Amino acid sequence: MQRSGAVLREVGTTNRTQIDDYRAAIGERTRVLLRVHPSNFRITGFTARAELAELVALGRERGIPVYEDLGSGCLVDLREFGVHEPLVRESLAAGANLVSFSGDKLLGGPQAGIVAGDPELVARVRRNPLFRALRQDKVFYQAMESTLRHILLGELDWIPALRMIRMSPGEIRRRADALAEKIGLCARVEAGNP
Repeated sequence: MQRSGAVLREVGTTNRTQIDDYRAAIGERTRVLLRVHPSNFRITGFTARAELAELVALGRERGIPVYEDLGSGCLVDLREFGVHEPLVRESLAAGANLVSFSGDKLLGGPQAGIVAGDPELVARVRRNPLFRALRQDKVFYQAMESTLRHILLGELDWIPALRMIRMSPGEIRRRADALAEKIGLCARVEAGNP
């Protein structure tokens, strides 16, 4: 973003950001409203965060697109397995114009950054000269297609990351014990904190 010449303007505070903070930060040069999901940390206590629906409504009111960076990119609901990450489809359904997320982490595919959303805005992203310099090869596209096909068909056990996230504690213990046995006397298995 910095390379594009954009000026990033933070709104609110680290632990409390309201929709009025976004509203007050909009100026005549504002071109996008950005919301970034805190993928690898949690702030607890006296906190507030503008809801995506509020941000989308503000963007529509002012004619400004809303872009949400989801970080890890969860396509499959994993809440029952202790993973409480927003789903890409929920952000798009809420009206975010652009959503970016990782192709590897929770998606379980090859390492990549993915941008989804309004076709016109995605096309503008693709016109950036870096897109051509960083474009993927056919092997990458085949791996991503295979991963997405397994997700679409509900074949989650074919994707190692999703298979492991969904394992029971007993299955994990059996795998760890087998690995410790292969390593030898210097390795032992101990339960960690949930």
